[in-house]
Amino acid sequence: MSDRIFELRTYVTNPGKLAALHRRFREHTLELFERHGMEVVGFFTPTDGPEADRTLIYLLAFPDRATADQAWEDFRADPDWIKAKADSEVDGPLMERIESQFLAPADYSPVH
Repeated sequence: MSDRIFELRTYVTNPGKLAALHRRFREHTLELFERHGMEVVGFFTPTDGPEADRTLIYLLAFPDRATADQAWEDFRADPDWIKAKADSEVDGPLMERIESQFLAPADYSPVH
């Protein structure tokens, strides 16, 4: 079995900010993820629940945890990210909270 790991990230935006978050991902973040070797598995929005209208969930894949940690460090220090984040938050912060959980596939998982 591979040592590959996955990171599940859940973003809950401040009210009315989900569209701005989607725009930031479309116009900036995806390119930056690619630049920093962050493999996107998929993006998802909940279909129900009390915060569904302001939640984005996505899954990233990395060869190992050290690579993930370095990729995030490099991403957060990237001047293009710093500018995109600042520009997208001119009217206030987008995020209420961010949750991150690293996952290892079970030995019977078709994802590996």
